[in-house]
Amino acid sequence: MEEVTQISAQVTELSYALDTFYFLVCGALVMWMAAGFTMLEAGLVRAKNTAEILTKNVGLYAIACIMYMLCGYSIMYPGGFEGGVFQSLTTLGTGLLGSSDNDVATVLEGEAYYSNLSDFFFQVVFVATAMSIVSGAVAERMKLWSFFLFAVLLTGFIYPVQGFWKWGSGWLQTAGFLDFAGSGVVHMCGAAAALAGVLLLGARKGKYGPSGQVNAIPGCNLPLAALGTLILWLGWFGFNGGSELKVSDVGEANAVALVFVNTNMAAAGGLVFALILSRFWFGKADLTMALNGALAGLVAITAEPLTPAPLAATMIGAVGGLLVIGSIVLLDKLKIDDPVGAISVHGTVGIWGLLAVCFTNPDASLIAQLKGIFAIFAWVFITSFVFWFTIRKLVGIRVSEQEEYEGVDISECGLEAYPEFTSAE
Repeated sequence: MEEVTQISAQVTELSYALDTFYFLVCGALVMWMAAGFTMLEAGLVRAKNTAEILTKNVGLYAIACIMYMLCGYSIMYPGGFEGGVFQSLTTLGTGLLGSSDNDVATVLEGEAYYSNLSDFFFQVVFVATAMSIVSGAVAERMKLWSFFLFAVLLTGFIYPVQGFWKWGSGWLQTAGFLDFAGSGVVHMCGAAAALAGVLLLGARKGKYGPSGQVNAIPGCNLPLAALGTLILWLGWFGFNGGSELKVSDVGEANAVALVFVNTNMAAAGGLVFALILSRFWFGKADLTMALNGALAGLVAITAEPLTPAPLAATMIGAVGGLLVIGSIVLLDKLKIDDPVGAISVHGTVGIWGLLAVCFTNPDASLIAQLKGIFAIFAWVFITSFVFWFTIRKLVGIRVSEQEEYEGVDISECGLEAYPEFTSAE
């Protein structure tokens, strides 16, 4: 009997170690998405703005990590506030990380399945992803330090509050809102914050003509943009796969495999259908639309990658690929300038992904999904608009016309990414 107990304890400890390791590896894959966003954005902006884009992306990742450690994590996962809207302010800071973690007794009693610090690591790379979405939408004309100031506010306060509503057992979780890995909590959140900033920031000079025409401003490095998309595609396996949280038994292992397959198929469906639509709409196979189609498929399936069959996941991604092209064209008609299509990919398609849950998950409620969409968008957009507006009044958010003409690399970073080739055109 004692030997059986000992073997059982060893199995439990091994499962704990395996699930913790899986969590950490998936978190590392999501962290690698920071490189994907960086390369995608660097490829889709003009050469004279590349160094600033790189600085923004590495900077926002570091800011997100620090702010989520200081206050974001404890706001999002306070414990004891199930069904709430806001937690008690007296608990802020109580989640500040220490070096201690679960002990053996806690694990053997079945009260912990993976390391608490592995959970923090997995969650912190998600908040960085939300802020990365903002970076591309405001590219080529925003002041660097104003952007960093907003990053502090989004990652430390705005994102964690709405994250608590769903993943911290807040009122959206109680209402039955479903969002497996963050089509709403992460992607629509980032898009709403980006939209608020873009509306206050205005379009790039020369993007829209006096008669309403839309002038294309091509990116400087499409190979880099394609590489960034493929990096994001890879990182998304950690994004969705890690959200299953465990892998150490047969049922969980099978679930993880299905999530990986569905994630991959949705991206494929989004890319192919976006490519086909661009061929019929624009007469050419537009690479940038194809790349955004793949990302749209990934965003669409993120809300529920576990319940669809692979064919259904492919079609969910395909609809996302079609929607993203229509959204990009519509935003341009409205003169909402988004250099990389981030608002369309993560916002428009994020909404579709949340609604698509109702087609494959029998536990989904359309009313609950609509509540979640409205609540997350309203909270993030309104608070972001207030913060962006305040920053604009205090220090400004847009560079001068001369700085924009010369490129923000020189004015904001004092160097150029491509010094041999950059011009002020």
